[in-house]
Amino acid sequence: MRVFIAGVDGYLGWTLAQHLARQGHDVGGADALLRRIWVDEMESLSAIPIASMDERLASFGEHFGKPMRFFALDLRDHTALCAALAEFKPDAVVHLAECPSAPYSMIDFHHADFVQHNNVSGTLSLLFAMRDHCPEAHLVKLGSMGEYGTPNLDIPEGFFEVEYRGRRDQLPFPRQAGSWYHWSKVFDSHNVAFACKLWGLRATDVMQGVVYGTWLDTDARLNTRLDFDEAFGTALNRFCCQAVIGKPLMPYGQGTQRRGFLSLADSMHCLSLAIEHPPAASEYRVFNQLREVLSVNDLAQLVRVACESFELAVEIKPLDNPRVEAEAHHYRPDSQHLRQLGFRQSLPIDEEIRNMIGDLLPHRDRIAAHADQLAPTVRWRDSRSHSHSVRTHDERDAHEREEARERERT
Repeated sequence: MRVFIAGVDGYLGWTLAQHLARQGHDVGGADALLRRIWVDEMESLSAIPIASMDERLASFGEHFGKPMRFFALDLRDHTALCAALAEFKPDAVVHLAECPSAPYSMIDFHHADFVQHNNVSGTLSLLFAMRDHCPEAHLVKLGSMGEYGTPNLDIPEGFFEVEYRGRRDQLPFPRQAGSWYHWSKVFDSHNVAFACKLWGLRATDVMQGVVYGTWLDTDARLNTRLDFDEAFGTALNRFCCQAVIGKPLMPYGQGTQRRGFLSLADSMHCLSLAIEHPPAASEYRVFNQLREVLSVNDLAQLVRVACESFELAVEIKPLDNPRVEAEAHHYRPDSQHLRQLGFRQSLPIDEEIRNMIGDLLPHRDRIAAHADQLAPTVRWRDSRSHSHSVRTHDERDAHEREEARERERT
């Protein structure tokens, strides 16, 4: 199968490219390398050192026996995107090319506007490009369990039966997003569903839980990133980074917020199952992708216990919650569709955490040098001014041109 990954340089994208290549798929990808820019803007970096895109592509070709066709482009560059899809002719397109951070979107107006424009316009560009150049391809779009919010109901996989005034219908389950980022994902979901209805596209909308874990190889050029700053570091990854440098773990508020979680390896398994089992033409389907439901306090305790194997003493010191969210709430999402396709979890979460801590310990000095970025500074109710600034389109274009020159030199 020919699989085109939009956002192939990211935490999930680079890992997925390798996972699919090992399964024998022909992988191509596109990226504007913006995740590197955003993390740099947060004055942070990946805890695991990562190679340049040129080095990654060289290693990919060496290890998998075939080069990856890579397109240095932003999805909002519709002309370039259309040319890439027309050239690659994918059977499946995996859309991971969005800004994936709630805190980043809550910094101020400019960041909220950028995240929504980047995500919603990029997805629209991709939908039109698929309609015109690969209408039979299967779109696997990464959504977020955060689209649902925390309703006082069980959460179905996208749709539920409703009875109102004596009539019944199947309707999309209401979305109650909690950040400007998550609302951009809601808009994406509606646009993808409409494109399937309008043009006969086929799509799987993956409502993914919080992903954790490292992905390391004997060839360091194949390592994927792991972020720990407040904007791009997910809770469990951030806790593990705090633990290895001797900092207290910092759950927000009461720490009773419950979410769905899965490991990076399990995310790869789920995404590949979705890719390999496409829906029918015109079908828009929703998969809730998670392995277990835990509270933030549960995560902190799991990390504390895992650290005992490394003789690391870990404190837990909750912080005032910078977010506007329910801290005590019902949370029971369905997740049957992927299990029906064959998903089975790999390692237990406590073993995954021990592995992650072991992978991070050699990089403790690198993390410690940026320890200030572990604490939250973005507050949901007061996102008026901030030291971070969104890089302009001209600056991003200049960065991409420099990457292109580096590729030419090598």
